[in-house]
Amino acid sequence: MRLTKTSLGTKFFYENGTQFFIKGIAYQQEFGAAGTGASKNTKYVDPLANPAACRRDVPLLKALRTNAIRTYAIDPTADHDECMKLLDEAGIYVISDLSEPTLSINRDDPRWDVDLYKRYTAVVDSLSKYSNVIGFFAGNEVTNNNTNTQASAYVKAAVRDTKAYIKKNVNRWMGVGYAANDDPDIREDIAHYFNCGDQDDAIDFWGYNIYSWCGKSSMEKSGYDKQVEYFRNYSVPVFFAEYGCNLPNGADGRIWDETVALYSDEMTDVISGGIVYMFFQEANDYGLVTLKGDKVSTMKNYDALKTVMATVNPSSTSMDAYTPTNSPAACPEISKNWKVKGSALPPTPDESLCECMYDQLLCVPAEDLDPEDYGEIFGYICGETPEACVGISGNATSGVYGAYSMCSAKQQLGYVLDAYYNAQNRAQYACDFNGKAVTRTTSGKVDASCGAALESASAANSYAATATSEPDAEESSNAAMPGQMPRAFFALGDLVVGAYVLVAMAVGASMVLL
Repeated sequence: MRLTKTSLGTKFFYENGTQFFIKGIAYQQEFGAAGTGASKNTKYVDPLANPAACRRDVPLLKALRTNAIRTYAIDPTADHDECMKLLDEAGIYVISDLSEPTLSINRDDPRWDVDLYKRYTAVVDSLSKYSNVIGFFAGNEVTNNNTNTQASAYVKAAVRDTKAYIKKNVNRWMGVGYAANDDPDIREDIAHYFNCGDQDDAIDFWGYNIYSWCGKSSMEKSGYDKQVEYFRNYSVPVFFAEYGCNLPNGADGRIWDETVALYSDEMTDVISGGIVYMFFQEANDYGLVTLKGDKVSTMKNYDALKTVMATVNPSSTSMDAYTPTNSPAACPEISKNWKVKGSALPPTPDESLCECMYDQLLCVPAEDLDPEDYGEIFGYICGETPEACVGISGNATSGVYGAYSMCSAKQQLGYVLDAYYNAQNRAQYACDFNGKAVTRTTSGKVDASCGAALESASAANSYAATATSEPDAEESSNAAMPGQMPRAFFALGDLVVGAYVLVAMAVGASMVLL
């Protein structure tokens, strides 16, 4: 059986109208720790591109009555045919994260740009041909506390654009969701935020990475009862994207008491199952099987989970008998714990617009300029002439984003250099920076395909310049100012930038622009 389109409120359904509850396992080696949402490793092993491993592991997954796996990073250029066929024959669906360690939205320096868009859409292209793919996570714990809520705007933009890409390029439904940790300061705001507003921009499902039920516990002690009550009025399916606390006795001490609760009548009217963390035993001690060489051995808690899964029998609702009644949430207000304007999102990455913009510039980075030198130039120009940087900046709190905030760092540096050069009346010194910037000639003609796009971008940047001159509509005094520059531009050497600007103040622009 196949899953049908799941826009029918809070539940998943098979095509025959039977309700679908996720009975999942996180299936990926050496990728992060439970609930961390990120890996310190920049390399990853695609679990769907190793047929021998899939032939070995799929029977073990099936024996656990698994009907879904979660993968955290796949290689979109790899061949997944055999693994996906094995999973399909075993009745196992796939939910995959869209990012990978070197191409993901960074909570401390969030961006949604052309490179990330290419990565996300490549994963969609790679997996959309398999009918047993349920959908994707656009982010995993990107915002994990009240100090980095602005990052959620960039993830929601990724949700919006990935959904639009699927709608245009795939002839069946695949959902796009988000996997959140359970932080008490933001749990309500972040769940509301990803569900609110235009539903073309909102998540199709909500995943919770939750580890509050440890050992022998209860609905009340674990807080599961509060999760059920909170999400009772949510308008899209909710499930546990990771669960399986390993306290107090490690992975092999897990008795899966929470699994019994998860598929009980107390929860199944609201929560659509969950994904156990995780299949492989690693240093973080959350595994179900040990891997030595190319051989696996089941652990004690694998057998315990197998016994529990054989007993669960969630009460279900047929699609014909179900009428959705819940409505999308209202967007959260700006507060000390939430610093994202609900209705405004970063622009959709548009490589052609960025190329059009760059082609018109008279002052650009030198071809051999090391990206490590970008921060120094950004720091000087944006400090001396802030208006030159409005078109590439973004602020989730004010909801104001420059039209070129989604372009590459090189393209953005060119935009800033050119703006500064023009502000200095195209003086020779203003496009030099000790040979790090160069002037060039252009035809002066704008390609017909570029004209309207550049005009629209110019209007957006003019609005951004006006909007960023207004006071910040925020209650917290320590949040980002409007027109905030991405931190990555300065992270290459804040002290160097600071010293550079001090010298500029002392000796004049003609000296510092080297």
